[in-house]
Amino acid sequence: MSNRSWFFASAGKQQGPYSEDQFRDLIAQGVVRAETLVWTEGMPGWQKAAEIPGMFSGGGGRRPMPIGAGPAGISGSGRLSMDFGILEFTWRSIVLLLGLVFVIPAPWALVWYMQWIVPCVQVPGRPNISFTGRAMTIVPWYFGAVVLMIAVNLTGLQWLSQLMSLVQIALGWLFLKWTIANIASNGQPVGLSFSGSIWIFLGWNVLAVIALITIVGWAWVYVAQLRWICQNIQGTRREVTFTGTGLELLWRSIVAILASVFIIPIPWVYRWMWQWLASQTVLADRSRQAHV
Repeated sequence: MSNRSWFFASAGKQQGPYSEDQFRDLIAQGVVRAETLVWTEGMPGWQKAAEIPGMFSGGGGRRPMPIGAGPAGISGSGRLSMDFGILEFTWRSIVLLLGLVFVIPAPWALVWYMQWIVPCVQVPGRPNISFTGRAMTIVPWYFGAVVLMIAVNLTGLQWLSQLMSLVQIALGWLFLKWTIANIASNGQPVGLSFSGSIWIFLGWNVLAVIALITIVGWAWVYVAQLRWICQNIQGTRREVTFTGTGLELLWRSIVAILASVFIIPIPWVYRWMWQWLASQTVLADRSRQAHV
């Protein structure tokens, strides 16, 4: 039996995840009806329960479907990919930069940019990826950090400057959780979450700073951190792994830095790096791995 989790829509809200046994009970209790929209990993989008073969008996009785195999033609594993137009990237990045420079519009500019860049990622078995985050969610974090930064600069106290560095790392952790939680497919939330501890996240960032002393060691630290982040993505029956190596990241970063010196190649370099990062992110079916 598969270990997949199921979701259903009720009153305009997503309910779940539920194990297969729990989902069977919901069908038997009449909570999940023929017209209820349901979804599980591997389905191309939300569907009415009655449209899924075997979920209900032909006579209209509510008999749990043999929940095992996913829909035909949907791959349970594969690599991510990413692509976007150079011209669109250029003007959108300029607008984002202006938003950050003028401070106040930054949250809205960032969300606008995320709503463009996230759909550029192609995920096996997940059509029409999108980003549903709202700027007002991050406004309190952002302007709180701005006020704190102003206060630190006014006091000139060294220990407050160190505190600001910790706050920035904490904001990075919150931003990561917020981003992952707002990934959608076909306009419906995917149900992902990030379970990594803020203290471990802090440790990775401190280690990355220390690794700069070695000149090249930072690349291996960042790759290890990416693997840790992937391992802590929850809400999917597919295991997320990062297969890139520190050496690959190092030489690509050196090439990117050298090319960026000439300014014009920056958009192509940006796309090249992101395409590599996406291609090194692999989704593997946990149920298949369990039978290997």
